[in-house]
Amino acid sequence: METERTIVIIPSYNEEKNIPKVIEGIKNSISKADIAIIDDGSSDNTSLIAKSLGAEVIKLPFNMGYGVALQTGYKYALENNYDYIVQIDGDGQHDPRYIEDILRELKKEKVDLVIGSRFLANKNQVPFFRRLVIQLFASIASFLTGHKITDPCSGLRVMNKKITRFLVKDIYPEDYPDADLIIILHRAGLRIKEIPVKVYPNVQGKSMHSGLRPLYYVYKMFLSVLLTLFRRDY
Repeated sequence: METERTIVIIPSYNEEKNIPKVIEGIKNSISKADIAIIDDGSSDNTSLIAKSLGAEVIKLPFNMGYGVALQTGYKYALENNYDYIVQIDGDGQHDPRYIEDILRELKKEKVDLVIGSRFLANKNQVPFFRRLVIQLFASIASFLTGHKITDPCSGLRVMNKKITRFLVKDIYPEDYPDADLIIILHRAGLRIKEIPVKVYPNVQGKSMHSGLRPLYYVYKMFLSVLLTLFRRDY
């Protein structure tokens, strides 16, 4: 019987301080999984450090955005015939110890995607405005899918090959694949579940929701969700 193969993809941008901890945590959590860093045009030593720790590195020529980095990882996983794909951010906020639990839940429940939700564990881990924005789009996603969604922005997810085949299509959002993606997946008949995970504070203070970005994010997400409702090419 052929052994099932798992890969962990890590979209990263200038994460030389955090990437060693993330990679070592993954190795301790799920030692048989391969690891691929998608370096989104970093100007620091993210790629060199990741390679020295035994990870495969795919370096994008310049900073192309979170969605592009993720989809690059999905395409790599699909081309190399992985059965399960773990997605975790490179900033160290997610605890890799939850990976095995999420993967087990995916197999046990026979769903296509399991999302690690920080809001099923502790809402106070997220700054007020960011939490407000996430809860807004969680409510929209819940209403449009008919299922309770609490953390559409989570960067910790585990999926099967069926999901990966879908995510490499042109309909994949290139900048913020959050609530809009969950709605698309639901409308395509794919099965989604959340389980609680712990998220650590971002000690470096970096966030896509800093400065004027929250306003841009809200605008883009509303627009993307609206366009999703009119799509028929799933």
